[in-house]
Amino acid sequence: MSPVVVLVGPPGSGKSTIAAVLSERLGVKHRDTDADIEAAAGKPISEIFVDEGEPHFRKLERAAITAALQDAGEVLSLGGGAILDPETRADLAGHHVVYLDVSLGEAAKRVGLGVSRPLLLGNVRTQLRNLMEARRPLYDEVAKQTVLTDNKTPDQIADEILEQLQ
Repeated sequence: MSPVVVLVGPPGSGKSTIAAVLSERLGVKHRDTDADIEAAAGKPISEIFVDEGEPHFRKLERAAITAALQDAGEVLSLGGGAILDPETRADLAGHHVVYLDVSLGEAAKRVGLGVSRPLLLGNVRTQLRNLMEARRPLYDEVAKQTVLTDNKTPDQIADEILEQLQ
């Protein structure tokens, strides 16, 4: 067995929010690999980046995703950069992966300017645009379904996803 649905997308796309709505609607658990990483490391992701660096974080992320993909019947949300790893992209084949797409303006509003996201240090809007442009082809590669989240409520987004799961 495997997760019911796997959510991917850039920071601010609503992965955690939508995962919570979907898990409630489906009556299953929600699992967030970023939360798994923080629990395993005993500290926030921002501190992992500062203390051990991004390569160490990506190694922890890979292990968390491998474990999470083995668990059945959950709604799984991955960190925004999870799709950077070719092995992760290969492992996502065969799963119902939903790319939560979002415009730059909406994502910037959602993450805010006082973010504690290590890859968005400096000019948040510029960093976010660069991340989104670089990762978009990878999100498209793994996704079985793409949902634009701009101007939609979490319930509307969940409805779109659930229609495809039927």
